Amino acid sequence: MLCLPIASRSGVRTPPLDALFTSTSAACVTGLVLYDTFTHWSLFGQIVILSLFQIGGIGFMTVITMFSIFLKRKIGLYERQVLVQSTGLLKLGGVVQLIKRIVLLSLCIELVGSALLALRFCPLMGVKTGVYNAVFHSISAFCNSGFDLMGKYGQFSSLGYFVKDFPVTITLVFLIITGGIGFVVLDDICIYKFRFEKYSLHTKITLTVTGILILLGLILFYVFESNGLLAGFTVPQKLLAALFQSVTARTSGFYAIDTAGLKEASVILAMVFMFIGGGSGSTAGGIKTSTLAILVLSAVNSTRKMNKMLIFKRNLSDKTVKYASSIVTIYLFAVITSAIIICSFEPFSLREALFESVSALGTAGLSLGITPVLGSAAKTVVILLMFSGRLGWITLLLAFAKKHIDPAFDRPGEKILIG
Repeated sequence: MLCLPIASRSGVRTPPLDALFTSTSAACVTGLVLYDTFTHWSLFGQIVILSLFQIGGIGFMTVITMFSIFLKRKIGLYERQVLVQSTGLLKLGGVVQLIKRIVLLSLCIELVGSALLALRFCPLMGVKTGVYNAVFHSISAFCNSGFDLMGKYGQFSSLGYFVKDFPVTITLVFLIITGGIGFVVLDDICIYKFRFEKYSLHTKITLTVTGILILLGLILFYVFESNGLLAGFTVPQKLLAALFQSVTARTSGFYAIDTAGLKEASVILAMVFMFIGGGSGSTAGGIKTSTLAILVLSAVNSTRKMNKMLIFKRNLSDKTVKYASSIVTIYLFAVITSAIIICSFEPFSLREALFESVSALGTAGLSLGITPVLGSAAKTVVILLMFSGRLGWITLLLAFAKKHIDPAFDRPGEKILIG
């Protein structure tokens, strides 16, 4: 559909690989773009992109389930098991009812976000254009997709025009955070409100780590860029821009300040945040906040020589720790390998290639400005990274792995040196 001449403003057919890149970026809610969304794509093309990141954000299986419910089709056991895996649930019971709540809650949050953005956009752009832009950016922010229509104020400018606009920025921050913490967490909050002790362990870990990362990112981006890209800002404006950068770096792909102009310390911090990503079962990518919490606790316990890993008065199994370690190992291997491949085909620095690889795999969508000039080989690598990052490497490996049966006997053990 994006290849069709009607999808571009000029009426010229978009090359298939470029259309595939954009389609993957939208469906995998990444936000890396070869063309400015406003200046290149027509209304038809923009709606196609909007539909892709809406479906990609709430989940393909969620959409299929809602169609099945609408058609009064029975949801079988196999479909329920797939839903549990795709939405990040921990139990099979009540999954269909949860899917209904997920869709309803998502639409309500996007509607509220659209209304708040429309209050600012309509006086600026006119009623019709303002409402359309409000809906587009509300869905894009909640789904953490990073696509924007602000090319009217300058190509690839993202939300730079609104960097000092408190209502727009705070609304987008709210949408990005709610989409990035995960549907299970949102469901817990809706049921138990602000009674933290009633939340599930997953919700407690996700909210705690997310809060720490947002605060840490705000402080560090403020310190790093206070005399850099934020030099001409007032203190409240600096805090606002630093907050937005802290939130968007992990998940959404929007940017209010030029990412290519960040200091080296800020670039490294952004890569770390993109690598971490958001909550499990959310619209965000990365290794996930719960994985980070498990690895940090595991490291602390190892140094203290503690056998059990306790968090919020609950014990985590060794299997969970192994799973978290394998995720990080695979992600690191994928990022390094992809950066090497991109550097071998393109005249980019390691810094640029590494940043692009982390952004694609973490479905974060930030770039140091090299995305529009990627060659065919590099585009293919980034497409595969975005696809893998959205599905998850463990999911992909399990899909192709043969079933392994442990031998009925144990081999003799032996110690090796570690570290």
